[in-house]
Amino acid sequence: MKKMEKMKITTTNNKYFWAMGTEIVIDIFTNLNQYLHKPEESLDLAEKIFQQNEKKFSRFNRESELSMINDNLKKETKVSAQMIEILGLCLNYYKITNGYFDPRIIENLEISGYKKDFKSNLVKQTLNRHSVKIEGNLSKDLALDKNKKTVLLTKRIDTTGLVKGYTVDEVTEKLRANGFVDFVVNAGGDIFVSKVGAEISPLNIEGLEKIIFKVSNEGIATSGITRKKWKAEGKMKYHLVNPKNNEHYPTELKTVTVIAQKTVEADAWAKTLFLMGLEKGLEFAEKNSIKALFLRSSGVYKMTNVMTEKLWTA
Repeated sequence: MKKMEKMKITTTNNKYFWAMGTEIVIDIFTNLNQYLHKPEESLDLAEKIFQQNEKKFSRFNRESELSMINDNLKKETKVSAQMIEILGLCLNYYKITNGYFDPRIIENLEISGYKKDFKSNLVKQTLNRHSVKIEGNLSKDLALDKNKKTVLLTKRIDTTGLVKGYTVDEVTEKLRANGFVDFVVNAGGDIFVSKVGAEISPLNIEGLEKIIFKVSNEGIATSGITRKKWKAEGKMKYHLVNPKNNEHYPTELKTVTVIAQKTVEADAWAKTLFLMGLEKGLEFAEKNSIKALFLRSSGVYKMTNVMTEKLWTA
């Protein structure tokens, strides 16, 4: 990623750290009189937010709030305002994606061997069980009471499909509240670019080196099978699970990249469109005016009409 040459930025403040199974990189670009708080303090706050959200929403942490509600199935449980917000987003994306975004995939992730964080290098063995068919509407298994701030689950869930993008957006709002207008928050490819505009090549994925997007006050996310994958029982396994067909992976696709107003939105759509596959995903994205690029396994790519408007031309 590089700044546009026409922007005159006097100072760049950076922070690098590891959270949510990936490297987080935050850049704040400042002029002498541009900000209300010290950049270093805001960068430390950003790291704290990532760490707190990881602790709250991680399915790998037995003491997380997510693990707590998963351990209390069929019991109305008091939860934090953040958990209410995330679960509300899960219900919303389940509805607008026609069920392609479904947090109830947790059991199939575990069966396929994804029971530990990738950083632990323990994603190897399956449970020697067939995948479980996800049945019924999500609202039957996930009931929220926003007034009482309670949730009642009847099936376990995994919220990590949204949490990274959600946290990027939360950090974005904190940085803006502290007076910063020019910055980039990058959580392993879930990115928000504030105001200044930037040239971004999606994760420098092989086959997309020459594709550069112009992004300003927007989130961008890429989802696919290029990174989190492993082999078990002679078969390739992936961290993306199709709730419509547990055994099906769209092998014709390598990645899908989406640009949206919020990073959490880009994150959810990138996963959903990938699971839909090229033909159905492209048709759905065009119909709903989603800025999306589909990279085939062959290296050939297709993008929606609105995505072509984001291409950077010198």
